[in-house]
Amino acid sequence: MGHQTIARWAYPSSKGWLMTLALGIGVGAGVGAAALIYALRVVSNVVEELSDIGSLTQSWVFIVIPVGIWLAWLVTSRWAPEAAGHGVPQILTSLTLQGGNIAPRIPALKTIATALTIGVGGSAGREGSIAQIGAGIGSYVGKLSRLGEVETRALVAAGAGAGIAATFNAPIAGMFFAMEVILRDLSIRHLHTIAIASVAGAVVSHSLIGNDLTFQVSPYALDNPAELVLYAVLGLVAVGLAILFIELLEWSSLFPERVPAWTRPLAFGLSVAAIGFFAPEVLGTGQQFIGEVLRQDVSRTWWVFALLGVAKLLATSLTLGGKGAGGIFMPSLFAGAMAGAAFATVADPLWTASSLDPGAFALVGMAAVFAGVSRASFTSILIVFEITGDYGLVLPLMVAVAIATVITNRLHPESAYTAPLARLGIHTAPSDHVDLLATVTVGDLALGEPIVVSPEDSLTNVEGVLRHNRINGAAVVDDGGKLVGIVAESDIIRLGGASDSITAAEAMTPHPVTVSFDLPVSEALERMAVLGVGRLPVVDRHDPDKIEAMFRRDDAIAAYHLALGTAARSDQLPERVATRMSESTRYFEFEIPRGSVAAGRKIREVSWPEGCIVVSVHRGSQLLVASGDVELLPGDALTVFCDDSARRRLIERLTPKAETS
Repeated sequence: MGHQTIARWAYPSSKGWLMTLALGIGVGAGVGAAALIYALRVVSNVVEELSDIGSLTQSWVFIVIPVGIWLAWLVTSRWAPEAAGHGVPQILTSLTLQGGNIAPRIPALKTIATALTIGVGGSAGREGSIAQIGAGIGSYVGKLSRLGEVETRALVAAGAGAGIAATFNAPIAGMFFAMEVILRDLSIRHLHTIAIASVAGAVVSHSLIGNDLTFQVSPYALDNPAELVLYAVLGLVAVGLAILFIELLEWSSLFPERVPAWTRPLAFGLSVAAIGFFAPEVLGTGQQFIGEVLRQDVSRTWWVFALLGVAKLLATSLTLGGKGAGGIFMPSLFAGAMAGAAFATVADPLWTASSLDPGAFALVGMAAVFAGVSRASFTSILIVFEITGDYGLVLPLMVAVAIATVITNRLHPESAYTAPLARLGIHTAPSDHVDLLATVTVGDLALGEPIVVSPEDSLTNVEGVLRHNRINGAAVVDDGGKLVGIVAESDIIRLGGASDSITAAEAMTPHPVTVSFDLPVSEALERMAVLGVGRLPVVDRHDPDKIEAMFRRDDAIAAYHLALGTAARSDQLPERVATRMSESTRYFEFEIPRGSVAAGRKIREVSWPEGCIVVSVHRGSQLLVASGDVELLPGDALTVFCDDSARRRLIERLTPKAETS
């Protein structure tokens, strides 16, 4: 029995083995956090020594900040573009499109780029970078252990949570950050894995860099319950700041490229330096000044506090828009602290019920603004508890955070972390519902052998293979059996048609996105929609270069049948269908009405909104594969895969005008 227990623990897919790996990932994240903090100190000390040697004035920032951000851009643009920015969107992209696969070089390059950015005075936080470093370690461990996508994603989230826990000495907040922001799933499925990594990260980092609280503050308390009204108003102020920050981040990242790429970091760096010249408090992480405000060691007028908060958001957006590296966690806390202090300074003379403490309002403002920016309400409350050690403002925190989260989400559905993904068509819905096709994995389907061609095959031969097998695309596999690309009919058309002089290697899409057998069909279809493709190679999780099958859009029909059968057998069909039909789901049904522009047309002849995939056509007792040749009739019920925006466009487009008017 003992040997069996050990075997179950050590088996790669067992919870015991995952928790063991999580422990190692937490240790790695803790070491990574300490390494980044040490690197920041080294760069900062070098800058200070150069300034002292040259007897330079504050105008020194106009040299060091642009140069530092330019060097960070040089590192990331040459070796790892995904190491630029604030880290979390890159983690989410890897989870959504690449099954949690993060290049092993990312942690080291992210450390260098972040140290160069913040060490010279660039405005950013170190927390997002440490989260990406931890996530990279988790991805590498998952790949090294030959785990499937589900387990690898859990380890990536565990690494990110461990990074947050390590930098703040906040293991509980780190755990909730991983679940709320990275996985967007508060179920207990991966709780143990993430918890172990977070605790290990916090313990290791603080054994290396010290065990002090991030902010040393005096205890605060809610002296008068009537003050909750003021804290609620502060929550509304936080909504405005959160939306402003998200919009500034988007604006800076989308700033037109009218000049050579290398000049962008210099120009944005000069702008940051100009802000820092007049408001040096906003440079770097801003952590020290936040502490002074919380302890009320500094005194400013309300409008100075307000300007500092806005200046921090602008400086951070310019730093990251200039291709610097760093996080948005601490800048959000900075802006919230300034907003809270400004609010209390204005309200105190007008409020006669009690004396208002600017430090207490600054503390609550920190949580409220970050909640609006991240939509991570649990993390926002817990992080303030853990980084200050003050639990006296529970009710004000809950009120302000709840208001900031709900209203910001209503006014601006995307957070600062998901907005960059939404711009690319990637939508990460929270896991608070069960998707019918999420209950079926790619491996549950009877997928046939993949149709492959050689890189040396001419396009004439490739076209013959496609026509013979009645498919639109094939895998390109070299002589060693390695998957090197995908060649589709659209590639042949793009190059002018079949040709004996052009090879598959020249026409193919190299390094294709793949799926594994343990991936839910819902996620495979989402990748198809995001990439705009109709097929994805299925690879062996132990050998990602070896293709085992091809998952095609039509396979969703078989998955749909299987999911329906499973749900019916488990007496869960009504609940699951109701869930699938809710407004937030990715799948919905649409019945073709009489007079619709789609009635009487084949599927390929209909102008579908971008991003829509017709999965099946239900006609009476028949369930038809949604191929291009299927003619649609009034009364046909379509199962469609798309987001809410595309859903609205589809309904508007296919509903007769008389019905929509």
